Amino acid sequence: MYIYNVTINIDDSVHDQWLDWMRDEHIPDMLSTGKFISAKMCRVMVEEEMGGTTYSVQYTALDRETLVRYYEEDAERLRNEGIKRFADKFVAFRTELELINEQQK
Repeated sequence: MYIYNVTINIDDSVHDQWLDWMRDEHIPDMLSTGKFISAKMCRVMVEEEMGGTTYSVQYTALDRETLVRYYEEDAERLRNEGIKRFADKFVAFRTELELINEQQK
């Protein structure tokens, strides 16, 4: 499995609006592409020098090929929605993680 991780620092002036949009629209839109089987949103527990609040959103895909299809078919449209709404109020970077082992009690 692969995890598509998006780390985002959002400005305090739009934080609540952005959080609602993420929970109510963006994450459901990501899942509705059919490319991801789950999504987790976590607040990063660090005090940022630049201010704002940082989140990690992790979308799980079954394989790399599915993640590549997301990039080719959906990524630009879904990223642009956030840019239109929140323009210069956030900084984001993306990371791909390959799940090697998962254990649960």
